[in-house]
Amino acid sequence: RMPASIPEADRRHRASAAFSLSFLSLVFSITAFTSSHWCEGTRKVAKPFCKGDTKGDMCIRFNSPDGNNSQAVQYIWETGDDKYVEKNFHAGIWYSCEEMINEEGEKCRSFISLTPASDRGVLWLSIVAELLYVGLLLIGNILMSVEIFYYSSVIDGLKINAFSAVVTVLAGLLGMVAHMMYTTVFQMTVNLGPEDWRPHTWDYGWSYGLAWTSFACCMAAAVTTINKYTKTILEFKHKRKKLERSFRIQYNFPDH
Repeated sequence: RMPASIPEADRRHRASAAFSLSFLSLVFSITAFTSSHWCEGTRKVAKPFCKGDTKGDMCIRFNSPDGNNSQAVQYIWETGDDKYVEKNFHAGIWYSCEEMINEEGEKCRSFISLTPASDRGVLWLSIVAELLYVGLLLIGNILMSVEIFYYSSVIDGLKINAFSAVVTVLAGLLGMVAHMMYTTVFQMTVNLGPEDWRPHTWDYGWSYGLAWTSFACCMAAAVTTINKYTKTILEFKHKRKKLERSFRIQYNFPDH
């Protein structure tokens, strides 16, 4: 049997849970959108010649005692993988960075400039979808906070609840499309991008996981919001039927 009414504490608890999930989704999406660790990996590049007294395995020494011996020089260049070094790199929506050889720091380039011209439009659509995703999440958070702290009646809260549910669901769909489009663009860039950028090995980084975690939190907030809306509507219908039944009993058995 359905209870006579949904306690106010239960409604606020569900609203708070939806707001918390939506807020986490917003924080995660902004962090992922502004970072450059959607994909991480290594690039295989030829070692440069050592300069001065530089020593180590990150460069090729050519000023050895046998430096004038052409056979020795030829032997150095034919040692296979020994002449290559792997540099770590990470890339995001906005830029791609890779470590410097024999120097501290990183060298960064715009990821948009690395994308093949045929896929650049898809990347821009992904960026626009990500911005809309963040914007709709922000609107949803504002509506949910208003519902928790400022609405004056259950009816007002129900209206705000319905609108925030629609906004959150729409945000989740945009986020899913944006993440999938960026994944496609990155894979195309790996295959068709500039020779001096293509990675030797790569995998998705923590920002990519954070972006999909944001999507999961967004959809969980949407489900919680819709569930709260549905329970409130069912409660109103139950109360109306109970009230109609009470009026019918009073009409059939009036007080004398």
